[in-house]
Amino acid sequence: MSKVLVVEDDPAILDAVAYNLKRDGHEVLTATDGLDGLQLAREAGPDLVLLDLMLPRMSGLDVCRILRSERPVPILMLTARDTEVDKVVGLELGADDYLTKPFSMRELMARVAAVLRRDRMSREAGHETPSARSETIEGGDIALNISAHEARRAGEVVPLRPKEFDLLEFLMRHPGQVLTREMILETVWGYSYGGETRTVDVHIRWLREKLEADPAHPAHIQTVRSVGYKFVP
Repeated sequence: MSKVLVVEDDPAILDAVAYNLKRDGHEVLTATDGLDGLQLAREAGPDLVLLDLMLPRMSGLDVCRILRSERPVPILMLTARDTEVDKVVGLELGADDYLTKPFSMRELMARVAAVLRRDRMSREAGHETPSARSETIEGGDIALNISAHEARRAGEVVPLRPKEFDLLEFLMRHPGQVLTREMILETVWGYSYGGETRTVDVHIRWLREKLEADPAHPAHIQTVRSVGYKFVP
C-alpha cells in the first residue's frame, strides 16, 4: 500500500480521486490549498503527490518546485490548463507526469500505478552492484555517467534536467536505431501522451542546444523525417 497525497481545491474532484485511490488500496491524505499541501507533504512523507496546478495560497508549480528541492517524491500534476508550455513547465520543474482535466478515473489510476512503479524500480536500481551503478555510456564526444546522473561533452559537464537526461540515455542506449516519438514517450515518460508528441520535440531541441556544436545541424541527435530520432555516435 502506498501513501498518496492529493492536493486539489475542487471538492468533487478531490472526493472522487480520494475514493478511487482508497478503493485501489492506497492510504490517502488530502489538502485543498498549496500551503497546506506543502506542509502535509513535509510532515507525512507520501510516496506520491497528486498536485493541482491552480491552487489557493500557493500554486501547484511553486509547491512542485519546493518539494523537488527538498525530497525526491514523485509528483503527478492535475490541471485544467492544456497548453504545451504549461505541460513542459510542469515537467521541467520536476513533475513525473501530467494529466489534463477532465480525465477518467481509470486513466488516473493507470498513471498513478505507472509513476509508483517507475519510482520503485528507480529505488531498487540504487541497490545494484557497484560496477552497474558506475556504468558510463559513451557516444562520440558525449558521455553519460549513470550513477552520478552526469552528462559530459568533450569532457565538460553539461547540466541536464531529469527528463533530458533520461531521454539522452534512451537514445544513447540505441545508437543508430530510429526511435519513434511514440516509443520515446512510452519509454521515457512511461505511457502514451495520446498523440501529443510535441513534448518529445521540445526536449530534443533542448538537448541539441546543450550538446551539439551546431544545434541547427546536429551531428549526434538526428531527426528522421516523419518517424522520430536517432543518436549517431
